Amino acid sequence: MIGALPTAASLYERVRRVIPPIEWPAFADDIDAILALKRERNAVILAHNYQTPEIFHCVADIVGDSLALARKAMTVDAEIIVLAGVHFMAETAKLLNPDKTVLIPDLEAGCSLADSITAEDVRLMRQRYPSVPVVTYVNTSAAVKAESDICCTSGNALAVVKSLGAPRVIMLPDEYLAKNIAAQTKVEIIAWKGHCEVHERFTAADIRELREAHPGISVLAHPECPPAVVAEADFAGSTAAMSDYVARHRPERVVLMTECSMSDNVAVEHPDVDFVRPCNLCPHMKRITLTNIRTALEETRHVVTIDPLVAERARWAVERMLFV
Repeated sequence: MIGALPTAASLYERVRRVIPPIEWPAFADDIDAILALKRERNAVILAHNYQTPEIFHCVADIVGDSLALARKAMTVDAEIIVLAGVHFMAETAKLLNPDKTVLIPDLEAGCSLADSITAEDVRLMRQRYPSVPVVTYVNTSAAVKAESDICCTSGNALAVVKSLGAPRVIMLPDEYLAKNIAAQTKVEIIAWKGHCEVHERFTAADIRELREAHPGISVLAHPECPPAVVAEADFAGSTAAMSDYVARHRPERVVLMTECSMSDNVAVEHPDVDFVRPCNLCPHMKRITLTNIRTALEETRHVVTIDPLVAERARWAVERMLFV
């Protein structure tokens, strides 16, 4: 017997600490419609940690960082996948689910890292550094992944680099991630000049000011931040690793040097922790809304397609990553 659907009214208690009551009516109709549409269309919603709480906690079926979403996408038992995130994530879900319909609610939900490099750039790097393996961050297009030996995420980048057993590795496109990984290994890392427009704005001075204003605060930084920021932080890791850190250590007060909504989503699970929020917002993630998720499900809007020849090569690089 199919159980009763949750409702927007029943879900509000989950997010009441981060969404004021006055705002909730603006979300309720879309939430109820999406919950019904998921069942009618045999659909699931995958949501990245940077999605807003009304998406992350109220309509998503699978949540996490890029690595978690990539792994869990392979186990999805549904005909339709809606990716509440940016375009490269939707492409990755399609690579891992070639026979399913993958939708992205807004085609303009891009990424500064993905935009910083092309497949031709990777081919030129290979010419300049022959025989050096290419590790490509998942924050790239399928065409770039297809030119790579293996992909990585911020959560497994070090393990991926070590798995290659090579003295030199090309790591693309995030310069800061590459430098932060290089600091943890003797492998020579050849980097690209791509940057995340959210994380590149954080500075070491920001952290010092936070410590002065909030004595005893725990500072957690994403490895897409500049190395000086990572050096000043108490811990650096992927969004999943930051969430796990809060769960394990339960700091009295914490700041997450990453995208705005991450703090809101972790705060829902840890009401005893005081989150200080220096908010750098990702304009691309914020293009995803309840309204366009609903429209995507109603109209099967924005189907993700990848050239089969590109998909075959890109899939190999992603799948190789998942077995590291």
